[in-house]
Amino acid sequence: MPSSSSGSPASATLSSRLSASDPVRRLAGIGPKVAERLAGLGIESIGDVLLHRPLRYEDRSRVTPVAELWAHQAALAVVRVESSEIRQGRRRSLLVTVSDGAARLWLRFFHFGGAQQARLAPGTWLRIYGEPRSGAYGFEMVHPECEVVTDEAAGHDILPSLTPVYPTASGVTQARLRDMASQALSLLSHPDFWPEGLPTDLKGPVLKMSAERALRRIHQPPVDADLPALVEGRDPACQRLAFEELLGHQLGLRSRRRRIRADRAPALREAGRGLAPLFAGLGFSPTGAQRRVIGEILADMAADAPMLRLVQGDVGSGKTVVAAAALLTAVDNGWQGAFMAPTELLAEQHQLSLSRWLGPLGVPVWLITGRRKRDAALLAEIANGVPGVIVGTHALFQESLIFGRLGLCVVDEQHRFGVDQRLALRNKSGARQLTAHQLIMTATPIPRTLAMSAYADLDTSVIDEVPPGRTPIQTVAVPNTRREEVVVRIGDAVANGRQVYWVCTLIEVSDKLEAQAAEAAAEALSVALDGVRVTLVHGRMKSAEKATAMNAFKDGRIDVLVATTVIEVGVDVPNASLMIIENAERLGLAQLHQLRGRVGRGSVASHCVLLYQPPLSDTARRRLSALRETSDGFAIARADLELRGPGEVLGTRQTGAASFRIADLVRDADLAEAALAIADDVLVYHPREADILIERWTGAGGTYARV
Repeated sequence: MPSSSSGSPASATLSSRLSASDPVRRLAGIGPKVAERLAGLGIESIGDVLLHRPLRYEDRSRVTPVAELWAHQAALAVVRVESSEIRQGRRRSLLVTVSDGAARLWLRFFHFGGAQQARLAPGTWLRIYGEPRSGAYGFEMVHPECEVVTDEAAGHDILPSLTPVYPTASGVTQARLRDMASQALSLLSHPDFWPEGLPTDLKGPVLKMSAERALRRIHQPPVDADLPALVEGRDPACQRLAFEELLGHQLGLRSRRRRIRADRAPALREAGRGLAPLFAGLGFSPTGAQRRVIGEILADMAADAPMLRLVQGDVGSGKTVVAAAALLTAVDNGWQGAFMAPTELLAEQHQLSLSRWLGPLGVPVWLITGRRKRDAALLAEIANGVPGVIVGTHALFQESLIFGRLGLCVVDEQHRFGVDQRLALRNKSGARQLTAHQLIMTATPIPRTLAMSAYADLDTSVIDEVPPGRTPIQTVAVPNTRREEVVVRIGDAVANGRQVYWVCTLIEVSDKLEAQAAEAAAEALSVALDGVRVTLVHGRMKSAEKATAMNAFKDGRIDVLVATTVIEVGVDVPNASLMIIENAERLGLAQLHQLRGRVGRGSVASHCVLLYQPPLSDTARRRLSALRETSDGFAIARADLELRGPGEVLGTRQTGAASFRIADLVRDADLAEAALAIADDVLVYHPREADILIERWTGAGGTYARV
């Protein structure tokens, strides 16, 4: 609660040589313990202090006489301590009697020490802020904010601005955060501390506002500011900084792309036999969309610059076939292809599919996972550059696995991996300093605004067509009080020759969560459905056990597969026409859509039952409603973005996805479009500003050049 006359007591001693990138410990009053706590808030540098945006604002621009205070209405008052004593009662407390000369007020503290008691000695003048409530003697404030002032006049000497309330953490007070902001704001007057990052020729009133003015307005808004606009990020100052942030992330990703594309890659052209034998052995004809996307990929791979391509395709659109065509092309050119999946079960499923398609063409398909025992002979073949396809999980990153001639990396379900992880695999090419081509795949469609902000380093292809013969999936939401009806429905489906998935969110029973464990569900269904063949799959099973259960289900020897969400992607059983998702309210929209996509792969009508535990929260209700209303992956992705935000939709490890400080990709979609439109020109014609923005908003510095 700084006064206009004194300012922050520490700010006057700050050196003009401080920079925004200096550690926050360079500010007065910040020791190692406080710095550690601040790091938990994302505040590590002085610049981070300025980008730590307030949650809300309080109007402390007016001193209210004690006699005019209202119950439960927070107010600012200037008072003098009359007495201070410790009361034992039911809870030990410090009771301080204060007065403004016309009326009394009592301050009560349940958590206090000797230093605080001494600070509130009789005769001390205080500026206090809190919410009055009725007490034993009259109005009292419990744990109000207190600032010691020299006298009554100093107490009334107030800045004509609103008071910010910041996101905080244990051990970091609002007073501390406000003092830090005041110190950091005092440094803005030094021209080199926060250089302008936007080119001066940009048009528009928001973009003409200086960064300094925008930061001051966010931390010290005038009393006539539009509070809802400030809090919601619609104020011009927020919009000015949001645009700069979106542009900074865009520039960082594009700069990274330019550096990668400057590397050399093997030119992998469609060779000899081409793709005709692959297509002939599929047992189905690729869709027009698959052929188009394969053409875009092969055009990239034929160049000597590394391919950087993202393939989006809804559930069941046939992305694995597209990957198989790219991998076959790499092997036919004498190179190796790596296929990375996020889970062992999915890696095993991909290895089976690719072996079925590529094996007859003489292409070896190997599996490398963390739990499998390493075959020294196989590792030697891979290290010696024997052409083939290596399918695996994170184990593909391990130093012990050496690729002799890695020409293509395929990363499936990209949101499960961090950006640095997928780029690290690309760097394991191991042949004459050449960089491997990279193909990223996702079955979670990404809205345009999000895609262009998080994947500006990638070209994008969309498989917007599903194979013929697929049937729409009817989705219903049912409370678990109707579980018996659902079990009867399973029996009917099995009696009609169909197979069923039952998905649970846990492996073992938990007293803390109202979720039916997969093990208990499998046992209960076996008892309730006499004669129905039930089996169980979960992530803790050994690979051989999982493979046996999955193959039995695929071959029709099992009627009901009870599983955890390990079956979210990659499982293809056309005869399965009913999906039950238990505790559906616990899962995100994208994951529910992925699970639902395990059915509807044949010509028979398919159904998905979302079994939920009432009562539903508003968010859960909206999520299940969205799933019932549409099976369009892009529509679901847009709803998911609005419900959860970009960080959750993309995965928290995606660089730039979850780290926006000011911008919001839903609210600021128009600003993201504008940043996209000028990013290339800024990189070319304004390199100084580009470097400033990349460093400021990504904290990357030279990182983009190294990954």
